[in-house]
Amino acid sequence: MTTCSPLFLLLLVLFLSSGSHAAEPISPLEFKHIRVTDAWEKYAKKLTFGKGQTLALVDDGCNLSKPEWTAKMDDNRPKVLVSYDSVDGDNDPKHEGKGYHGSTIGIPSSLNFQGKWGVAYNNQVAVIRALECCHCNIKDSKTLAAGLQWILDNHEKYHITTVNLAPVDDKEHAEPVATEIDAKLVELRKRNIWVSAPAGNHNFKNGISWPACQPNCFAIGAVRPGKDEINLDRHEKVELLVPASATSSSNAFACGAAMILREAIETSKYDWKADGKNLPEAMMAIMQKTGKEVQDGPKRTFRRLDLLAALDHVFSKVKDR
Repeated sequence: MTTCSPLFLLLLVLFLSSGSHAAEPISPLEFKHIRVTDAWEKYAKKLTFGKGQTLALVDDGCNLSKPEWTAKMDDNRPKVLVSYDSVDGDNDPKHEGKGYHGSTIGIPSSLNFQGKWGVAYNNQVAVIRALECCHCNIKDSKTLAAGLQWILDNHEKYHITTVNLAPVDDKEHAEPVATEIDAKLVELRKRNIWVSAPAGNHNFKNGISWPACQPNCFAIGAVRPGKDEINLDRHEKVELLVPASATSSSNAFACGAAMILREAIETSKYDWKADGKNLPEAMMAIMQKTGKEVQDGPKRTFRRLDLLAALDHVFSKVKDR
């Protein structure tokens, strides 16, 4: 019978008691670039990385039978807390027609399955089917607005703090387009709920997709993974860049980061009112001021998300008090 050496047993005990994360990031290159994994390690004893918060995924439906969505987390909480279909007015968000995207868009932000983690891996999700296909048309604004209204009606009940407004219309909008969603976005911002959307993936330089182009919705663009080099759609409306091969993933990473930053602000009792007139605007301001500068030609400068730097900023200000 083989026996273990005392040194091996000591090392094993030290490893198991160290609090080191055993899980792997779902997107290793991007998480290293954003410093998500560094944030997990540094703040493992201070933050829960999404526990107690729900992310609303507003998209084209979801196959809820996929194992990552039927699974429960270590504390027996279901990953999918609730679902709704604002197209049909029922609670079944299954894909219909051309839908496909919503089954995977929650993975970058929220996965907690078989040793793989998304950014805010301890959060829960509310799956909302609000249109037929993520490659949308402005005519979808009516059912999108109904999905956002459901969030307004239920955000306290389900602890919804963050909305991934995932659709893109693949157009180059340099100005907002007035639709039914605008009033809902205003009210969500007033209630301190983060709402962001992907800018689009066509390398447009003078406009971005709807609904990201709308006021009270943060537009999330992209840099190439591993490089602070802007790509895909951008315009002055883009508030933040996040490394990914598509801006839908950039936005998903940003939503997870927003949940972690919110928890840091609440845990540390950081006074965010100096940064913005509401919590989402304050969080974006923190992400921008702590982010990496990225130049887009000679005249435009954007900021790339650095999650660890944002968290360090919040906790350092508390120490300074």
